[in-house]
Amino acid sequence: MTDWLQSSFHNGLDISTATLATRLILAFVFGVAVAALYRWTQGSAESCCQTLASTLVLLAILIALVTQVIGNSVARAFSLVGALSLVRFRTEVQDTRDTAFVIFAVVVGMACGAGHLQAACVGVLVGGMAALATRPTPLNPATPGTLYNLTVKLGIAHNAEGLLKRPFEKHLDAYRLLATTTARQGAAFELTYSARLRPQCSPTELLRELNQLEGIQGVSLNAA
Repeated sequence: MTDWLQSSFHNGLDISTATLATRLILAFVFGVAVAALYRWTQGSAESCCQTLASTLVLLAILIALVTQVIGNSVARAFSLVGALSLVRFRTEVQDTRDTAFVIFAVVVGMACGAGHLQAACVGVLVGGMAALATRPTPLNPATPGTLYNLTVKLGIAHNAEGLLKRPFEKHLDAYRLLATTTARQGAAFELTYSARLRPQCSPTELLRELNQLEGIQGVSLNAA
């Protein structure tokens, strides 16, 4: 059985299994480093951030494996390009910085797969310093005087004024109703306010308290 398997795959990789495993493990280590840099410099704990960080690790390993499979074979490279072209990515990358980290993981994985450990080490070191130096500075969302457009969706059977008065007085310095429309085929109201947060309050606290109210179907807050 073993001889049959070996004869069936006589055109396998030109490296030993131990070398292949070492390179893939290194790709995993450097992928984790790239993902950690992304999480650290992004400064966000949202689910999309966590998902992309996991993708970066897997991407580094897969690219390292693909590099091993291609080797020096031009025909194999074209075959893989044709096969991978069938894949369609339906998730839109919202931030160009995320795209840069995706390319970062691809290059690191390729370097590990090709056996260029020095390039991977220097790339992660220099790329990490660049990511730290250019990481976005979070803006203070509760800057006094900043106006927001607050949209609240609630059931048509509820009294909007009585329901929203308490959280509005707690979190907002001032607010003004801009528009009232119906949503969900008349089953809900959609109210849009111009609002200014109190200096000690944050948008997340306001949204959390509004979402806990009975009858609220959705809340959004955008800078005016």
